[in-house]
Amino acid sequence: MPRVARTTVSTDLPVRELQLAMLVDEPPEGPEWFHEQKFDGYRILADLDRRKADLDRRNADLDHGKVRLLSRRFKDWTAEFPAVAKAVAALPVERAVLDGEVAVLLPDGRTSFQGLQNAFGVAGANLVYFVFDLLVVEDERLISLPLEQRKARLEKLVKPARGKSPGVIRYSDHVIGQGAAFFKLACTKGLEGIISKRRDKPYLPGRGSTWQKTKCLLRQELVIGGFTDPEGHRHGIGALLMGYYDGDRLVYAGKVGTGYSHKLLGELRQLLEPDEQKASPFSPEPSRAWTGPSRHWVKPRHVGEVAFSEWTEEGRLRHPSFQGLRRDKIPTEVIREAPQPGRDR
Repeated sequence: MPRVARTTVSTDLPVRELQLAMLVDEPPEGPEWFHEQKFDGYRILADLDRRKADLDRRNADLDHGKVRLLSRRFKDWTAEFPAVAKAVAALPVERAVLDGEVAVLLPDGRTSFQGLQNAFGVAGANLVYFVFDLLVVEDERLISLPLEQRKARLEKLVKPARGKSPGVIRYSDHVIGQGAAFFKLACTKGLEGIISKRRDKPYLPGRGSTWQKTKCLLRQELVIGGFTDPEGHRHGIGALLMGYYDGDRLVYAGKVGTGYSHKLLGELRQLLEPDEQKASPFSPEPSRAWTGPSRHWVKPRHVGEVAFSEWTEEGRLRHPSFQGLRRDKIPTEVIREAPQPGRDR
């Protein structure tokens, strides 16, 4: 599991919030849209600055502190992905800010969030930094330029020389238009989904309609509000009790009992036991018929990602499977994600 990183928003970054995609039920159509693969990893902003005089001692072994890898919440995760930091430091520029996703790449081309959980701080992990935007290069801020121009500059910066194998940094390519066809292909290949972006728009921090995501598989970030005891030969925990926020209420979404490795079961128990409390964090408190008798309530401080087949009429997850902890998400911002009607915007 990754360490708890400190928040480090610098005044020389071009944004104080990343651009996020709105969930839709079908991809938009039209030549004004770029469509990219949706990666199953951690969103990372890479900040390269060789001109800094005040170097960060904690990153002294990572090209003298010239690279910072920042999470979606601008927490410093440089030490978690040393291979990515080294690759960013090797770019042929003095100054650059790149936006992308760090993921574990499987042999079949898919990315694995579960595999990423075991890669934190591991130098030999099969990590790839898929970059899809360039916000700063040298002394020029690019966020006001159309996406098409930003990506052209990005491709020129990170594309390997002819005949050279791709390294840790990979350019996230796109197709123009053909949203429905590209989405169908992504689902056929077992990908998580696609991201559709207006090619003519600037970088707009926050969640808006100029970036849209369409998912092949149902995934939901949920808050951990409790756990059950293991049974039989299992150790650690039996299942996590999880929910989402509706206003100030934490609403129970169900228990998740599959998707854990033997090691993770023990780690989750150690993580959650210090946060145990007598009162249920859920409102209303779920019945024992939904949770099982051996339940333990905890302070809702941790977020996990869950794959599932559908929501039931009662608002519960059907066939949920735990994918991993989300250290980059704030519990109170986790809501039940509902796709908006997909249409050109």
